[in-house]
Amino acid sequence: MQGSTVRRVGLVLAVATALTGVVACTSQDSSDGPGQDDRAPHGRTLAALRSAERATEHAESARVESTTTMGSLMSMTADGTLGWNDGITGTLTITYTGGTVADTMRRLGTTSMEARYLPDAYYARMGEKFAEKSGGKRWIRYAYEDLEALAGGSGGHLGDRMRSTTPNQSVKLLLSSGDVRKVGEETVRGRSATHWSGTVATADLTDAGLRRQLTEAGVTTETVDIWIDGRNLLVKKVEKARTASGRMTQTAHYADYGATVRAVRPPRSDTGDFEDLMRKQTGTP
Repeated sequence: MQGSTVRRVGLVLAVATALTGVVACTSQDSSDGPGQDDRAPHGRTLAALRSAERATEHAESARVESTTTMGSLMSMTADGTLGWNDGITGTLTITYTGGTVADTMRRLGTTSMEARYLPDAYYARMGEKFAEKSGGKRWIRYAYEDLEALAGGSGGHLGDRMRSTTPNQSVKLLLSSGDVRKVGEETVRGRSATHWSGTVATADLTDAGLRRQLTEAGVTTETVDIWIDGRNLLVKKVEKARTASGRMTQTAHYADYGATVRAVRPPRSDTGDFEDLMRKQTGTP
């Protein structure tokens, strides 16, 4: 396996694992609008969204199921439990179902991997074939502080987002929108929920890191659809975008708020640090 291939796979996995967490960067075509909506009075809208933001943040953990597509680059699913009491922790099973990333993973012997999020880094289990080509290590460790060097100028922001993102970030994005709409009452997996939708201009975001990340991805506006249940908890979100990598869509469902989160650090003997693997593959001292 050439060093350039290892680096490319590593970078893609870093970005992909970030996206499968709990938020994605998005925008929408005019054809994706909510249709016949009920435009709620602004004050009541803000109060409802702030209640949802607080309740979701205070829940501290949930089971997450998501699907993500990004043009021809990749499509994938993620399933697991994440906590956000002190940064992101938890475990996800990520399966690449299409695109060039799935093709690359297939050549590495698997299209599915386990990702574990811990306070200082996240770990990706790559499998036996990758271990044969990487010194016997089945796990790759990505230190959040190293992501800036890995991904270029925006990598540092990627690391920050991975450490600080929670489900209520989608609600915060809607609070930044000037055209939030109450679409109506709907049922999400058997639960009654209120559907809200809004469009956010990247230039209006107060989060400088997220604004830069979206701008570099070619996103000028983003829309977020969320569904909030009777306990003010986020139960579903849908985000859509056109980025420099193609059209991106992410749908996520949240359940079992307050669930126990488990994220065990893989054995050191079976773990290779991504930067160390890069140096060995490229011969860099």
